[in-house]
Amino acid sequence: MNKVILLSFIFLAVTACSGNKKTIDRIPVAEVGKVVLYYDDLPKLIQDGTDNDSIAIVQNYVNKWAKRELLRQRAEQNLTQEIRNEIDDQIEETRANLVIYQYQRQMMLEKMDTTVTDAELENYYASNEKSFTLNSNIVKALFVKIPSEVPDLNRIRILVRSNDQNDLQQLESICYQFAEKFDDFNEDWVMMDRLSLELPQEIENEENFLRWNTFYETTDSSSVYLISIRDYRLRSTLAPFEYVRDDIKRIIINTRRFEFIQSLENGIYNEALKENSFKIY
Repeated sequence: MNKVILLSFIFLAVTACSGNKKTIDRIPVAEVGKVVLYYDDLPKLIQDGTDNDSIAIVQNYVNKWAKRELLRQRAEQNLTQEIRNEIDDQIEETRANLVIYQYQRQMMLEKMDTTVTDAELENYYASNEKSFTLNSNIVKALFVKIPSEVPDLNRIRILVRSNDQNDLQQLESICYQFAEKFDDFNEDWVMMDRLSLELPQEIENEENFLRWNTFYETTDSSSVYLISIRDYRLRSTLAPFEYVRDDIKRIIINTRRFEFIQSLENGIYNEALKENSFKIY
């Protein structure tokens, strides 16, 4: 497409859009067969501006549109009627699914209760303990990686071992100044594998490591690695409630969602039966 023509239709479009008319004539940009691409069909970002870059972007967009439309029309001409019928069926099925999904979603947002109490969570956990067996070792831990030459390393070791809140605040302050990494994982449960990745050497037997260590220290050429194990649970044992709390909430909400949709469908079906809105022959 000639750049002068592009500049012309962009100028005309911008001028028309800036007028006070409530309705404006659509400005054609390209045509393939009986299908027309209008200026207002272009993405808004492409419509803005008339510099050389914008012209190039418009030209590229129009060329891509033309190639796609030419290919579509050629396909329409050459596909068998059977295939075209299958496509029409698929389009109708997809549209029906989208309409149903959006309606279900709207009804759930308006009417489904999404509040899950702590009591509900705890009751579900207690009633389904076999479903919450751990697949990995998990820990509550404190991890520090600090340069070997840091001053008063012995003091840091003592603070890492401590559970006193004042000591931990001191440790955090020291680590803010000197540590390469300091992480208490928000005091949440984390997989032991995640902690192991921070260390320079692999822990070969995690279970024995956790059974026999509440504090662990190792080094490499430049850093000291310190770990304080606050608590742990081994694989194949019951997961702590806090560890699976969010999973339980998702399960309960998903169950409610399924039951709500079933109730919605059955309600519409029974209403139609009463009103004789459909017949089965």
